[in-house]
Amino acid sequence: MFVSISTTGTAENPASDLGFLLHKHPDKVQRFTTAHGTAHVFYPESGEHTCTAALLLEVDPAALLRQGRGKGRSGSPDLALAEYVNDRPYAASSLLAVALRTVFRSAMKGECTHRPELPGRAMPLRISLPAVPVAGGGPALVERLFAPLGWQVEATPVPLDESFPEWGDSRYVRLELTGTLRLADALQHLYVLLPVLDGAKHYWVAPDEVDKLLSAGQGWLADHPERALITRRYLSRRYSLTRLAMERLALARLAEADDREAEELDNAVPDAPEEVTTDGTADPAADAAPTQVQAQANAEPNAEPTAEPEPGHPAADDEATGRGGPLAVQRRTAILAALARTGAARVLDLGCGQGELVGALLKESRVTEVIGVDVSSRALTIAARRLRLDRMSERQASRVRLLQGALTYTDARLKGYDAAVLCEVIEHLDLPRLPALEYAVFGSARPAAVVVTTPNAEYNVRWESLPAGHLRHGDHRFEWSRAEFTAWAARVADSYGYTVAFEPVGPVDPEVGAPTQLAHFRLGEPAAAPAAAVTTTTTTDRTDAPSNDLAPEGSAHR
Repeated sequence: MFVSISTTGTAENPASDLGFLLHKHPDKVQRFTTAHGTAHVFYPESGEHTCTAALLLEVDPAALLRQGRGKGRSGSPDLALAEYVNDRPYAASSLLAVALRTVFRSAMKGECTHRPELPGRAMPLRISLPAVPVAGGGPALVERLFAPLGWQVEATPVPLDESFPEWGDSRYVRLELTGTLRLADALQHLYVLLPVLDGAKHYWVAPDEVDKLLSAGQGWLADHPERALITRRYLSRRYSLTRLAMERLALARLAEADDREAEELDNAVPDAPEEVTTDGTADPAADAAPTQVQAQANAEPNAEPTAEPEPGHPAADDEATGRGGPLAVQRRTAILAALARTGAARVLDLGCGQGELVGALLKESRVTEVIGVDVSSRALTIAARRLRLDRMSERQASRVRLLQGALTYTDARLKGYDAAVLCEVIEHLDLPRLPALEYAVFGSARPAAVVVTTPNAEYNVRWESLPAGHLRHGDHRFEWSRAEFTAWAARVADSYGYTVAFEPVGPVDPEVGAPTQLAHFRLGEPAAAPAAAVTTTTTTDRTDAPSNDLAPEGSAHR
């Protein structure tokens, strides 16, 4: 099988720079051994104005057969019925993709020690492949895969037999790609898309193929309109691997939109292994004494998990000393009571974390549907395990869905619900991002009711081990006083046509209030103070509630 890469240049940027990028000297014919044969690299032409590098892969059919008879990763199920007679030595498939990665590894990584400025430069490229197998879709599929990446595509069908045109075309095309791209990007495109077009691989697809796909697809796959098809076919239609890859791609898109690293978003749960029972399932008893991370389970997934707090740490006291049980439990109880007063049957848990509130909602006979939304795929995986979704009856499972998404972006899937919950979420957002959440929830999704809880900053003075001016959790961007929270909630309610009432959650201190504050928004209805609720407005010595676009006093605005 054969592929050529050509470019043009000028006196300032000679075409022969291609040799530096490929780390192969234009004046030499070089030979490389691969697992299935021999790869030859040579330059049919090399000059200032034009340069062409070619890779010819001679596949050893006997070596391919030996690999095909192997087991596990080395096995080749696609060769079971066609051992010695097949198109593998001739058609550009995963064999050529692996050869490209083997021979041009440094170029694919964008490395060039001698000319470090070259890898980042886009250059005019023409890539020719005389025989590319296309499993279903023909030239149209080639266009769908390569055109969104900036290539001009010329895919000419190869007839089955030129002597008998009535037989029609074969599944092969002559492919020529032209475009101005970085060479590293062009090689990554070929590495991923050649096996996708072929629809098969010459080796067993193992879980590490997900990492290879995401590495080669970095910067382009997450936004490709055919990313689902590419992922599915690259991973040989293995459902579990495809689902994992799609989750990680979704996370990459959200991170890129927020100009953050994916790890910053997918950190709602610790990297430490989850406690499990002897039968290998998650230990439900772990919820009885929640750690700091578990206590933040309903927080916005951007929360940065930390180690379990030492005794006396504010976060530990926050969960362990609230009268009437742990504060996390009191929060859930208050939220459930607020939802019950609305009669909500279809509920969104926005920032669901590991699913504690989702589980509590499923126990309510009134609730017919619960949607848990989180940006962290790890948190959703743990939530599914804790909820035992795979063991639920069909009727029970139809009541719950877990979705990956960011709360600062509108999502059509979240429209039309009776109520939404933001439990310990807003304080994990940078204040400039808060208006985006407001619109996504109150303006776009627009549920009939919204319940929001957040820490009461005034209560922080009751934590003896919390230094003055510090926040309860390392990832909190701010913590509001009662006056500040009231001012924000009133503004949001007025802006989006809601009314709002407030109540404390946890033991109420006569001076600083309760540790958690709750706002209950109702769409277009008069605000009525909930039973046993205390409507909080402001304190006599604190009237400086800031507007939303300013950091509250004592907040950590990053």
